[in-house]
Amino acid sequence: MNVREGLPHPRGAHWDGDGTNFALFSANATKVEVCLFDAAGSETARIELLEYTDQVFHGYLPDVGPGQFYGYRVHGPYEPENGHRFNPNKLLLDPYARAHSGKLTWNPAVFGYVMESGDDTTFDERDSAPFVPKCVIVDPSFDWAGEPGRRPVPWDDTIFYETHVKGFTKLNPDVPEALRGTYAGLGQKAVADYIKGLGVTSVELLPVHTFVDDSQLEEKGLANYWGYNTIGFFAPDPRYAADVPNSLREFKEMVARFHEAGLEVILDVVYNHTAEGNERGPTLSFKGIDNASYYRLLPDRKRYYVNDTGTGNTVNLSHPRVIQMVTDSLRYWVGEMHVDGFRFDLGTILAREPDGFDSQSGFLKAVGQDPLLGTVKLVAEPWDIGPGGYQVGSFPPGWAEWTDKFRDEVRDAWRGEGPVTALAPRLLGSPDSFNHSGRRAYSCVNFVTAHDGFTLNDTVTYNEKHNEANNEDNKDGSSDNRSWNCGTEGPTEDEGINALRARQIRNMLATLLLSQGTPMILAGDEFGRTQGGNNNAYCQDSEISWLHWDLQDKGEALVRFTRKLTGLRHKYPILRHGRFLTAEVNPETGVKAVTWVNANGSELDGEAWADASTKCFGMLMDGRAQASGVRKRGDDATMLLVLNTWQDMVGFILPEPPEGSGWRLLVDTNAPDDGSETTFRAGDAYEVTGRSLLLFLMDR
Repeated sequence: MNVREGLPHPRGAHWDGDGTNFALFSANATKVEVCLFDAAGSETARIELLEYTDQVFHGYLPDVGPGQFYGYRVHGPYEPENGHRFNPNKLLLDPYARAHSGKLTWNPAVFGYVMESGDDTTFDERDSAPFVPKCVIVDPSFDWAGEPGRRPVPWDDTIFYETHVKGFTKLNPDVPEALRGTYAGLGQKAVADYIKGLGVTSVELLPVHTFVDDSQLEEKGLANYWGYNTIGFFAPDPRYAADVPNSLREFKEMVARFHEAGLEVILDVVYNHTAEGNERGPTLSFKGIDNASYYRLLPDRKRYYVNDTGTGNTVNLSHPRVIQMVTDSLRYWVGEMHVDGFRFDLGTILAREPDGFDSQSGFLKAVGQDPLLGTVKLVAEPWDIGPGGYQVGSFPPGWAEWTDKFRDEVRDAWRGEGPVTALAPRLLGSPDSFNHSGRRAYSCVNFVTAHDGFTLNDTVTYNEKHNEANNEDNKDGSSDNRSWNCGTEGPTEDEGINALRARQIRNMLATLLLSQGTPMILAGDEFGRTQGGNNNAYCQDSEISWLHWDLQDKGEALVRFTRKLTGLRHKYPILRHGRFLTAEVNPETGVKAVTWVNANGSELDGEAWADASTKCFGMLMDGRAQASGVRKRGDDATMLLVLNTWQDMVGFILPEPPEGSGWRLLVDTNAPDDGSETTFRAGDAYEVTGRSLLLFLMDR
């Protein structure tokens, strides 16, 4: 085949209408071959890339275009003790591939060493090509003309909705059966309309980058359902495509449909590790292209991998070409795929240099100065198992972060553990972690539930995890759930317990959506979804994880309540203030933004703050405290949030309003469908039901 010089950029395989340019970085390889395959999986050509420029092998193949299957074979030293694991017998995926076809078959040939020997310093000569997925050259053209484009939702109006492409649609009766579990299914108008109708603004999808099912899971008849096992950072996983050859186009269509509905698309991304595992893992891509560059290796024992992720390897974000690959990937998903932001799994790792976590790391600097990435939402999961791995509040301005303290302390408060006053910082957007460097309250992403752990229904139904279906003797998953079953483990016919559970669900949803910061709802919590007590359903591509829409009818009252809460949050800016609310008098207005109120109607004093028996208090928020900055409609509203985490009724004396005639009740979690919005006078004692939450608006 005629091979032209080509160019060292852009990386990957790019078709220009006449042929395809191939460019692959490797600092330590001695030779690179492009291998072409037919639809049956037979290798039809092997072409050496003869040009090597700035550590990039490159070449141009005329008449090779979209639909062509390909992979690489990379030659170089096989010296595990020096960090090199080149083996040209292994077909390798292009790190920049835009599409993949096929599924990994766990055969001994996919390992660079002789797997049967157990010795990773041996060299395996078997060809892995029959057992590994292939890359696919794509035609990137797509008519976005009918799509309104990215219209970023302001951070202070954002509500995340975390879900799974397959799990959300697999059992959804509003999705045509042939499209269930796919990008096309998720892009159906009925799906987008339902999500939009909940009042959320941004759909956060669990990983969609091409990933691998772990061998040990397949042996048990399970799968890597969540997808945190990436092998391709530029391609939507073909398993979620209804039309696999056109997976790229199908994903874009889904994004376009969400944008038409006014919803953002946020991707959960995994740049901290890959599916190749440790020294005993397979050779699928990076390990065989340039192991010493792509992965962090132990400095004095380069045969072994740094394992800050708990998955066997750690991507080397200290290497400039690896940083380039990750930022190229992010820009690609924004610029070409039109997504609106990212949630970074184990984000601390991305900012860890050899000396530890660094808020000015190379990766964070690269992202921070990028003009395109500066226009999208960036959310870190700010912890990992490495040294100094817990870094909530430490990311630089421009980033938001998940806040596990909110989850833990909200669950503790509503099950009666500790004083309710411990919730004060969480209700304010955790200023103890985020109020620095000009960061805003929306930098704090609050959640009570996420994909990892109990659903909201299970949080009030189970004291213990029930992960037997994972086939690990119920030893997997966290035992620190901070849940409370309300008196009986599992489902019950006891009406009293069920009423309490329903109220507790409403309490936690209301606390989430009426607190400062950015809330995230787990899909299905709005109608009482359950996983049967499984708090680690990562391996359950089954009805345990899929959303059961037959529960929606039973949970319609909870859906209405959720919509009511999101509606109030959108209507009243004081519930989602960008600036941190404080209990200090603003000298320009003479007004406090926040006043903490005791159950007797007086301002909470020091003794009550420290008293562990304090189970009921109020947060009075006065929008008139803001004296400068751009004001929004409804900014001057004054609202009173009351929480009673005690088991019995408390007579709460309504405080004297700053001005106006009284307090109008908007929310009572004990009477969620009460739409009377009754007005009460100052000094009235409102009987707050045990374990319930109230929201009042001051009438003017």
